[in-house]
Amino acid sequence: MPFELVHFRDSDKIIRKKKLDRELKITLDYVSDTLAGMLYRGEALRRVLSEMGWREEGVSLNILDGRRYQYKGMKKGVAIEGSFAAYEFILEGLFRLEIGFRKGKIDCGVLMLTSHRSEKSFLGTSRDLAAAEIESLSSIITVPVAVALFNLGPPVISDGWEDEEGGAENGPSVHATEVQEAEETGKAA
Repeated sequence: MPFELVHFRDSDKIIRKKKLDRELKITLDYVSDTLAGMLYRGEALRRVLSEMGWREEGVSLNILDGRRYQYKGMKKGVAIEGSFAAYEFILEGLFRLEIGFRKGKIDCGVLMLTSHRSEKSFLGTSRDLAAAEIESLSSIITVPVAVALFNLGPPVISDGWEDEEGGAENGPSVHATEVQEAEETGKAA
């Protein structure tokens, strides 16, 4: 599975009640398929969320009135927020969702995060860590939230060699006589 969705504080019931459960899964699948291996994900994420109806004209994405802080998307009182740059965005993302929840702008949130963390981490899986962090913040952060943990992989940076027979990893194919000539020329120098 390209992402793992973990629900807290009955967010699954709220999403189901709003008839967004299937739509949310399809959207998150689309996000995963589109952003996997991409270097610059911001514009592509906005496009995906727009195509799936999470960024509709006339629906305010503002977190605070009069400020430019915005959610990534919103539909039927469910806000989508996130960052794929670092798992540590969990704190900022939860805080942003909590503001909307306390102001009555949202009923629930979906927080998209990267599941990638340091291999040296002794804190367990990203799922375990998210559960522990949300539990430890339960007196401060009360928003019902679903955390979507994505494994989008490292960005793929093309060097233009993919069209050649040798592929991106091996470089372009070279005929054996060219290799021999190059070796002989190198020896002479």
